[in-house]
Amino acid sequence: MADVAKQGGKVFFVSLGCPKNRVDSEIMLGQLNARDYTLVDDPEAADLLVVNTCSFVEDAREESVDTILELARAKTDSGDKKKLVVAGCLAQRYSEDLAKEIPEVDAFLGTGDHWRIGELLDPTPPAADAPASPNLLAPAGAGPITKVGRPGYNYDSYSPRVVTTPDWMAYVKIAEGCSQRCSFCIIPRLRGGAKSRPIDDIVREVEELAARGTKEINLIAQDLTHYGDDLKDGTQLAPLLRRLAKVDGIHWVRLLYCYPHNFTDELIDVIATEPKIAKYVDMPLQHISDRMLEIMRRRFSEADTRELVKKMRERIPDLVFRTTFIVGHPGETEEDFTKLVEFVRESRFERVGVFKYSREDGTQAARRDDHVMGLVKEDRYHRLMTVQQGISNEIQAAMIGREVDLLVEGVSDETDLLLQGRIWGQAPDIDGVTYINEGFAEAGQVVRAEIVDAGDYDLVARILDGTERDDDA
Repeated sequence: MADVAKQGGKVFFVSLGCPKNRVDSEIMLGQLNARDYTLVDDPEAADLLVVNTCSFVEDAREESVDTILELARAKTDSGDKKKLVVAGCLAQRYSEDLAKEIPEVDAFLGTGDHWRIGELLDPTPPAADAPASPNLLAPAGAGPITKVGRPGYNYDSYSPRVVTTPDWMAYVKIAEGCSQRCSFCIIPRLRGGAKSRPIDDIVREVEELAARGTKEINLIAQDLTHYGDDLKDGTQLAPLLRRLAKVDGIHWVRLLYCYPHNFTDELIDVIATEPKIAKYVDMPLQHISDRMLEIMRRRFSEADTRELVKKMRERIPDLVFRTTFIVGHPGETEEDFTKLVEFVRESRFERVGVFKYSREDGTQAARRDDHVMGLVKEDRYHRLMTVQQGISNEIQAAMIGREVDLLVEGVSDETDLLLQGRIWGQAPDIDGVTYINEGFAEAGQVVRAEIVDAGDYDLVARILDGTERDDDA
């Protein structure tokens, strides 16, 4: 395929799942871009079809399989002139089964091998005593190429990457994999143990993003809180944040996916005192019942959780606390669930996501014999979300009249008559937005605005005149 690649081609790319998967997709697109492939939005116009899959829960697996089948049909309709590559978590976990069920797939790339898509398209000359690299254009009937090895690949600031987010915001993955062993989670098997990037390399990447106009950095990992533990050289999240807060041009650095264990006093102080660190923490707590926390293998008790939440509330002004909980985990009783509802009611979290337990083969929870019935899970989900809805409405209404920094993102997704943006408490894609009903600013500008109305999840604001913020200091 080397000659074809050097002449360029067209790729249709689908990225599924979370922002961590999105960064993997951007690395793959970087490899394709380096080989003169052009991204197109129509599979019929493409030479190469790629889907980066998610396998975190059942719904994600179904979406991934449906997408593969859709692209397989597009390949068949072309007379097999197109090539189809399946990458990511589903490929890591089920490549053998998928190869049997969907023979249209030409190559599978696991979570530690997605970056090798470039080798498939443009094999490098092998050493004299080494086998030739595989060629994606292998003869029909030869079977798919499968590169599903040990997970753990970590990109660095020099890796080719096509950032797919708008210029003013980006995701930066500071670690790959997870070393926690929660009973319900398959991620360590799909992604391997935690592997952290060096601080200098992360800072270099953020500086390059800032130079292109990026205002908001969203730090991501399966577990931000234990960043650096594997390096065993004293590297930790708090010193990294202090370095990032010194990068000119950045307005916000946001923390996504923090594990409650090891959320240190130093980390709390950095968030509280550094203006560029958004007063926003995404920390999945999963439950509050000690009995359930032990079953879930969470290493954090009810007392620990309550103390941490209290400490963060007291010491971080204007903290927006996003968390998630699992209902219907094997072993959860009505008493456990009632305790969780009361905890949510007392804690008044700004953002809450609720997941119905999804059985994952290979996990400790899947082997238990006390699974909760589907109807019970559904009922608990709606009951907990109803409680949170009332809390959210009150918190949203309390924002009216406040002056805030607002990152403008351009014309609203809902109507061409309004602009929209986000404040510090609105992470991209997972939280609401702020609609702008008065004033104008260019996309990517950070301005001062007054909140004038609030809905269930979104806000409405007016831009205050002459308030564009300067983030070069």
